[in-house]
Amino acid sequence: TLMGPAADDPNTLAPVNTAAALASFDASSSRIPYSAEIRSAAIAAGIDPSLLAGLVHAESNFHANSVSRAGAKGLTQLMPKIAAALGVKDPLNAQQNLNGGAKYLAKQLRNFNRVDKALAAYCAGPGAVHRLAAVPDSKKGYVAKILRTWSSYQVHAS
Repeated sequence: TLMGPAADDPNTLAPVNTAAALASFDASSSRIPYSAEIRSAAIAAGIDPSLLAGLVHAESNFHANSVSRAGAKGLTQLMPKIAAALGVKDPLNAQQNLNGGAKYLAKQLRNFNRVDKALAAYCAGPGAVHRLAAVPDSKKGYVAKILRTWSSYQVHAS
């Protein structure tokens, strides 16, 4: 079972039906750059691949060689210390970066047990979210963007 947003409240973390989540992701995969790599990294980390794809869209717009002014690198915009702690040797290698980003997101999901707080912690750091016990105002748009993208990848088979 994968972890991901609940269908009725995307801010709530819920176990998602793995077969359904993968079928939905696969149905959208032609619109998602690096879809095979995202799928693989998400499964390994135990998270919904559509959520990881939403995060990648928000972080780098699917640009594997992206480097931020702060020094975050790659598809999931890993900071050097976090990348090293996650065992990512080359943050500009798409699969290594996605594996690290997926692991880090899964850690935040387990840590906060809420999708919105986990996404905010991914971006702002877990300390900021713990101190506020809420999503910082500065990260509400970021969280909403990821959840909108996640929602756009949901294909409901009839």
